[in-house]
Amino acid sequence: MTISPTIGVRTALLPLSSAWLLAACVAIPPYQPPPLPAVRSLANDATAMITAVADGPHGQAQQLIEGTTEAKWWRMLRSPTLDALVDEALRASPTLAAADAMLAQAREAYAAQSGSTQLPQVDLGMVAQRQQTSPSSQGLPGDTREFSLYSASVGVRYRFDFGGGIDSSLRALAARADIRQHELGAARQALAASIATAAITRARLADQITAQTSILDKQLELVRLAEVRTRLGQATPDEASALKAQAELTRAGLPLLRKQLQQTEHLLAVLAGRTPAQGVPGFTLADFGLPGRLPLSVPSEWARQRPDIQAAEAGLRAAHAELGVAYARQYPQLNLSANLGSQALTTSALFGGTAAVWGVVGQLSQPLFNAGLPAERRAAQAALETAAANYQRVVLDALRNVADALRAVEHDAESLAALSRSLRAAEEQHQVLQSQYRAGAASPVQLLVADQMLLQARSGLIAAQAQRLADTVALGAALAGDPMRQVREDPQPAAFHQIPQAK
Repeated sequence: MTISPTIGVRTALLPLSSAWLLAACVAIPPYQPPPLPAVRSLANDATAMITAVADGPHGQAQQLIEGTTEAKWWRMLRSPTLDALVDEALRASPTLAAADAMLAQAREAYAAQSGSTQLPQVDLGMVAQRQQTSPSSQGLPGDTREFSLYSASVGVRYRFDFGGGIDSSLRALAARADIRQHELGAARQALAASIATAAITRARLADQITAQTSILDKQLELVRLAEVRTRLGQATPDEASALKAQAELTRAGLPLLRKQLQQTEHLLAVLAGRTPAQGVPGFTLADFGLPGRLPLSVPSEWARQRPDIQAAEAGLRAAHAELGVAYARQYPQLNLSANLGSQALTTSALFGGTAAVWGVVGQLSQPLFNAGLPAERRAAQAALETAAANYQRVVLDALRNVADALRAVEHDAESLAALSRSLRAAEEQHQVLQSQYRAGAASPVQLLVADQMLLQARSGLIAAQAQRLADTVALGAALAGDPMRQVREDPQPAAFHQIPQAK
């Protein structure tokens, strides 16, 4: 009796078809994203909605209003020069180039795995061989023979994913690519914040150098006056020496400030993708504007934008998918392969009707005993718990980060107001003592003390003005997302993700 090859193949595969029933089995519960923070307040007491007011530049009140921080938050400082430098850095930074390349690598790894597991693999094979055989090897008489053998075939292979291992593996790779995407966003955010902070630091140092140089000029003028009075017999040499020592002490502080300024310029240049020799704009505090309104939304809104929280959530997704891979190893694996081709002794007969050959293979394997599989599941479970704890830590750190920035905005405004009053008093006292000294009614010691107080007050005021700008930078960076990417508004579940326990 002749059996049809098609019927034979179908009969051979019938025992394997029951394995399809396992495809409906779910190894672990489906992934649910964790909820975003539901808190309405970031501190145990109320934060001032309007800050204190101080005299002079950058002393105006700042008001917290309900709203969303724009992606390019540094534009709140109203400095076109800073905007241009940040835009240049986002294009030219080698740090971002490296992060972008890592993202491309992760995406291609996903594409490679997806292409090799979700679709059948088709191969073309061609073989030409020359060999010699001897009938004696089969116990037959006769002479040796030489012949050529040619073959050509097309093979198809496919693996069925009963336990969901392939799908889970792809989800893990996709989540890893998302991590790289959010890490790139975090790198962009950190770069913009670093440039804005460094630009403000450069401006502070430049203004402090200007203020200290101005005080030094006035001190040198008093030294010349004391020397004249000494020659006229109206003062002792010690008086001129004391004033000169104070002036030289003021002069000695300038090289340190210039060193810090130049180092900050070098940092700015490198952050922008330049060499230190190429230089950067000469920022001063007058180049920046303090925004009067600072948008602030509830944590569930701004947390959706933060790339560090998004990266932590993607890590949780990856760990959940890898747990699915570990569970899928306990299910059967079915591999099917088929090939169709021809074999002939000559190339001219290779594609003749009598040269056709074919084959179909089905291979089913089911783990019966593997002591390592439970350990793999427990390890994947521990990795998922680690990712969940890491997510919670990142969220708590983000809440603290924003709370710190809000407190800094509030209290540094109060500090600037106090320093402004202190400077005004120091200037008034210094002017009175200068007039009295010129008239011979004040001692050099009184003037030296007034000089020192004025220098400290001016330097402190400049630092406080710069700090208010830096606080705006810190708050903007804490609330905003990736400046180069649109935020994806995905709905979040109401319940926290339940981590399945390993069996």
